[in-house]
Amino acid sequence: MVKPESVEELKALVGEENVLTSPEELLCYSYDSTVLQHLPEIVVLPYTTQEVAATVKLADREKIPIVPRGAGTNLAGGTIPIQGGIVLSLTRMTQILEIDTINMVAVVQPGVVTGKLQAEVARKGLYYPPDPASLKVTTLGGNVAMNAGGPHALKYGVTSDYVMGLEVVLPNGQVIRTGGKAIKNVTGYNLTQLFVGSEGTLGVVTEIILRLIPQPQSSGSVLAAFSDLDDAATLVNRILKAGVTPAVIEIMDNMTIQTVDDYLGTGLPRDAAALLLIQVDGVRQAVEQELKTVAQLCNDNKATQVEVARTEDEEETVWEARRSISPSLTRVRPNKLGEDISVPREAIPDVVRRIEEISRQRDLPIVIFGHISDGNLHPNILFDQTDPEEIERVEAAAGDIFEAATAVGGTLSGEHGIGLLKQKYLRLDLPTETIEVMRTVKRALDPNNIMNPGKIFPDN
Repeated sequence: MVKPESVEELKALVGEENVLTSPEELLCYSYDSTVLQHLPEIVVLPYTTQEVAATVKLADREKIPIVPRGAGTNLAGGTIPIQGGIVLSLTRMTQILEIDTINMVAVVQPGVVTGKLQAEVARKGLYYPPDPASLKVTTLGGNVAMNAGGPHALKYGVTSDYVMGLEVVLPNGQVIRTGGKAIKNVTGYNLTQLFVGSEGTLGVVTEIILRLIPQPQSSGSVLAAFSDLDDAATLVNRILKAGVTPAVIEIMDNMTIQTVDDYLGTGLPRDAAALLLIQVDGVRQAVEQELKTVAQLCNDNKATQVEVARTEDEEETVWEARRSISPSLTRVRPNKLGEDISVPREAIPDVVRRIEEISRQRDLPIVIFGHISDGNLHPNILFDQTDPEEIERVEAAAGDIFEAATAVGGTLSGEHGIGLLKQKYLRLDLPTETIEVMRTVKRALDPNNIMNPGKIFPDN
């Protein structure tokens, strides 16, 4: 329980207007993008690192659970305050502190929206590639905490590939800095990467140094339909072996194609077993040649339909289908559980077929789409949250999917993290000894277990 005197102390530390306690206010911070929910006891909205440190120090002294939170787009239940306590919302720390065009880095606070940073650096001819689907609302602090990825990961990597340094408030309230602007840095342990992907269990990130790259001059896209899933899957390696590294290769299975076409009505190939959306970018001459190569490889690999988009308007039409997946699914069922297993590319056809079998066995619609180029698939289980029996089948289906992924050498998560939803399956993926090393790090930095407790690790 958060004592009344602790509430008053927090108000004195960060300002009364930045401490929320009413039931209506707390409700807004009780859920994320999953179906999970639990009320916090108090919400604190700091503006500065000093206010974050003071809040964390109080929580550690009083042994109050504290959950760092960004925009709440988490898809693994990582920001659900399951033990009550304090939700520490970082959405008011929104300053882009510096865009350094000489060193090609940006220094930002954790509440900066990802899409906003991308737009700001683009005006200076620079590019920040990590692009989670929720980039228009998701914050960079959350991206760092979850090591967010996105469609451009094959060519450009994920968040961890761009984090050069951090300012972090440790669970005892101490503020440390890791890394910096230097491109090469192997001084001591790589503490920067320790905090990336730690899901808010080791500390609170309050400042981020991000690597930037030059903005690509041009881009073009190819849409290719296949009557056989194996043909679509094997195309990826054929493209890479041809010396082309696409910015994006996305896959939509047959059910996804039909669902999106019902939503858009734009005439997608409804009978196709798979649809690939491929984007290349770079200098203009190279893009044109790579588009020709990719289109030819699609035809050689038995594509039933190939469309090439060279202009912005043509590309917009191609990628509208991918962006419409999530809204189209609400027409099938009111709720969805979006997973993100990651498997070796050669295993994709077998895993997709296994998921289709799970869909039949559990009597649940499961659509499959995702980043086929790096093996990161997003099976979305569609259901009605008001039906308890259906929820039980959803949980069973999720377990089946995780087993299918790990059985072929894959992993539980490519970009969403473990949070609450996957923690009981962690031993499918990691040996007990590995999990214990992680627990040891957690205990060393957070001996009172206040920082986002109850996440990642299984109970026993």
